[in-house]
Amino acid sequence: MIEVLAPGPYATVQDLGRHGYAHLGVPSSGAADAASLRLANRLVGNPERLAGVEVTFGLARLRFLTGAWAALAGAPCPVSGAAGAGMGVPFWVPKGAEVRLGTPEWGLRTYLAVRGGIAVEPVLGSRSTDSLSGLGPPPLRAGTVLPVGPAAGLGEITVDLAPPAGPRPPVLRVLPGPRDDWFASGALETLCASPYTVSQDSNRVGVRLRGAEPARAREGELPSEGMVTGAVQVPPSGQPIVFLSDHPPTGGYPVIAVVSSADLPVAAQLCPGDAVRFKVVPHR
Repeated sequence: MIEVLAPGPYATVQDLGRHGYAHLGVPSSGAADAASLRLANRLVGNPERLAGVEVTFGLARLRFLTGAWAALAGAPCPVSGAAGAGMGVPFWVPKGAEVRLGTPEWGLRTYLAVRGGIAVEPVLGSRSTDSLSGLGPPPLRAGTVLPVGPAAGLGEITVDLAPPAGPRPPVLRVLPGPRDDWFASGALETLCASPYTVSQDSNRVGVRLRGAEPARAREGELPSEGMVTGAVQVPPSGQPIVFLSDHPPTGGYPVIAVVSSADLPVAAQLCPGDAVRFKVVPHR
């Protein structure tokens, strides 16, 4: 069991999401930076799908009511409260110890995995908090107590052979979107020509950007159609939005581009005020 003493600015339980319900209007949700959650789980011998804690902008304090192995991945934070605690390595947290996270050196989201996984009650097959629909456990607050699953039968605890070494370049590789006919000639080039600034209004639904406006050839809205994580949607304001894990399953604004799945972790770690560029990659 783990008691949340302070969640920081925003913290939730996340696994790899509740997939297969988009036709019912249910977002997939799940860890915004799934690669980091997978890494943290591997470090403590968990299956990659198990739930952990997604901490936004650090500053969380967690008391372990029972001893457990833990690991941290994602945005690197100063860590204190347990011998050997740090980023990208498994460490033992004794019973009663308090793990404290500082402010990230770079990035936005840090993932805490515990051997056995966070075992809150699943909803539609997932333990993820969905900030858009409200499904899953509520965001963490002081006093929340998180159960931990059994560790029996899990894999060995090992240091991952290739943990991320540092921040990835703030470049999002994209493929042309399905609605390029709604944009004027050269709009995709405009999207990629200069950096955008990440808005403070960004959240788990999407990264809102400020910068050049890709010119539209057609005004109005589309009939609602399916949306994928990484879709770059352009609303009437002209300011692009990159959809993240909690994006709606459908939308009516045209999608000018789609971020490569390999770069979704980069998008998930963008902070307000960061500069980011787009780069078109050819179809293969």
